[in-house]
Amino acid sequence: MTDGETTKTFLSYGELDQQARSIASLLQRLNLLGDRALLLYPPGLEYIAAFFGCLYAGIIAVPAYPPRRNQSFTRIEAIALNAQANIVLTTQALLPDIQSCLSGSLINHWITTDALESDLATTWHSPSISGETLAFLQYTSGSTGQPKGVKISHANLLHNSALIHQKFEHSSASKGIIWLPPYHDMGLIGGILQPLYGGFPVTLMSPIAFLQKPIRWLQAISQYQGTTSGAPNFAYEMCIQKTTPEQRLQLDLSHWDVAFTGAEPVRADTLSRFAEAFTPSGFRPEAFYPCYGLAEATLWVTGATKAIAPRVLAVNREALQRNQVAIDSSGEGTQNFVSSGWVIEDQQVAIVNPETLIPCEDNQVGEVWVAGQSVAHGYWNIEEVTGQTFHAKLKGQPFSFLRTGDLGFLNQGELFITGRSKDIIIIRGRNYYPQDIEQTVEQSHAALAHGLGAAFSIEKITQRN
Repeated sequence: MTDGETTKTFLSYGELDQQARSIASLLQRLNLLGDRALLLYPPGLEYIAAFFGCLYAGIIAVPAYPPRRNQSFTRIEAIALNAQANIVLTTQALLPDIQSCLSGSLINHWITTDALESDLATTWHSPSISGETLAFLQYTSGSTGQPKGVKISHANLLHNSALIHQKFEHSSASKGIIWLPPYHDMGLIGGILQPLYGGFPVTLMSPIAFLQKPIRWLQAISQYQGTTSGAPNFAYEMCIQKTTPEQRLQLDLSHWDVAFTGAEPVRADTLSRFAEAFTPSGFRPEAFYPCYGLAEATLWVTGATKAIAPRVLAVNREALQRNQVAIDSSGEGTQNFVSSGWVIEDQQVAIVNPETLIPCEDNQVGEVWVAGQSVAHGYWNIEEVTGQTFHAKLKGQPFSFLRTGDLGFLNQGELFITGRSKDIIIIRGRNYYPQDIEQTVEQSHAALAHGLGAAFSIEKITQRN
């Protein structure tokens, strides 16, 4: 969709296959099996074709967001350097700017894919790959350090896609509506690869179209009778703030039965207010599907039960500051946490004390560790960090765990995420989560908007005379 409101173009599975074969055929002529190709496209079908073209050719795709004119290329340069990318795939319009930006890099092959001859597809041949062959590098979006490329194999993708398909209860009758950035795990694997895996249609729109006018997302769900769509918590909050009761009455959200939410703290208050605001549109609270995942585990780790309203636990704030979980229904001095769903047999999830590396008891807060076939192969070209993050060991367990850096606890088999270990603010020996401070401040005055504040710690050094 061009602006989230008008349809731009369609691409069938057969047409995607032909375009991917054409791109793959061109790549195969370079005889660069296993090399990395930087994908620099605006959100759209050309990007998807290029991604599959790399898979078809045995080239390791490296998705990245092309900055706008006059914006910094620092992140792309860092990704190209770390990935040791030898190929760039892009459009004719973007090529000049990208070439000038990456002129000092290792790139030897500059390929535009928006004007390829269709008969190239006839010369494509199946590459020699296995489940353990790397499919692509998913670069983390963190801004506090150098980007890290997570090594995702074909087996990782198939395993995680099967989990999502099973837990979301997808079928050929499902219909996806996605505006999430296609360069990150939720948008790419959950929004693009999952419909292809499940054999159902998906309508895509640009992230910018949503941010400019959030109701476009809901209008697309209404128009196309979408059954599966989702976003981080902030997007649901924007829909509450940026729509009117009159607009909501024009929507039909009755077909939306998987409203997934993750990638940032899920607020019970947001879910409740969204459900209340859009009940006149046909939205049902049990459609909410909180889930937990991360790029290092391909995407999905745990998820709720479909068609059942998310479970919310009220816990005592003071106990939480000591990493203890005390269920408290009094309503005073409590913090609500939304379940991120069940730990399934196919994945191992452990809550571990991040300092002693000893497993925590139920209802104790610790670091979330994950093991299973969806856990990626490590970080590209960063061996020391790979060892620390992907090869953690627990006594008595023969396999390695992924240390996620996320904090949480288990209660009756369900995972509750409390925050990030690096974000914790420690004051006089007590732990405070920045998102809780932000929410408290937001609620202190009507003039303060949701999601536009930030809490962080500053070390103050007092000099003594």
